[in-house]
Amino acid sequence: MSGELPTQPSLRRLRQFGVRPNRELGQNFLIDSNILGVVERAAELSANDVVLEIGGGLGVLSEHLAPRVAHLHVIEIDRQLEEPLRDALAPFDNVTLHRADAMTLDLGKLDPAPTRVVANLPYGIAAGAILRTVEDLPSVTRWVAMVQKEVGERFAAAPGTSAYGIPSVLAQLACDVRVLRGVARTVFHPVPNVDSVLIVLVRRGPAPDRHVRRVVRGAFAHRRKALPRSLSLSDGSERERTAAALVDLGHEPNVRAERLTPQELAELAERLR
Repeated sequence: MSGELPTQPSLRRLRQFGVRPNRELGQNFLIDSNILGVVERAAELSANDVVLEIGGGLGVLSEHLAPRVAHLHVIEIDRQLEEPLRDALAPFDNVTLHRADAMTLDLGKLDPAPTRVVANLPYGIAAGAILRTVEDLPSVTRWVAMVQKEVGERFAAAPGTSAYGIPSVLAQLACDVRVLRGVARTVFHPVPNVDSVLIVLVRRGPAPDRHVRRVVRGAFAHRRKALPRSLSLSDGSERERTAAALVDLGHEPNVRAERLTPQELAELAERLR
């Protein structure tokens, strides 16, 4: 019968609550529940884990995670999704829903503190959200996120490649990063115009501090220019001092930032304090 609701949770809630996906917020809802098991296994969840999910959407991932962990924090900015999301979370007493902007919410005040980040991230904030959680949530030791393929490749990129840049360096200074697998476009509604991947980050140390982040961002600010020139244009660093530090590290003084490893860029930043 045409009046019957779909059995798949996302499709059911889309119709039941009259939700229209907001393309400006990069909303592509999960409609293939088979991917949930893949995400769960990649996250290596335990009953003691506290999970942070950014972009709760229609709650299909949320309701899969909640019974498997000690606590689940769900952040969702879109007011129209609050009712269907609360519908998904109603059976669970270990979930906190934060209707907020994940890029401005004080993550350090989340209680209990997250140990995992698991999310189908909105395209527009994917890179920023991952880096922000690496920096602001030292308690998190593992991330599993569905992101645009290009974003995933940037995080996992090696020095000297076209995808290597700020996200690669800042993430890899704190974590081991890998692209786990591709994700078919058909698992989302509406079907996105870009490919997606599942990426995994495993923390092995603290996030780089503000000074290191500033130097890294400045180093890549003008990719076609030599690193000393790029830094001088971005924050006024002395070109001669930067060039001398690069020589000490075994590089030519006019090398570009993309030729240095994350560790070398961190060492350069230390020499420029």
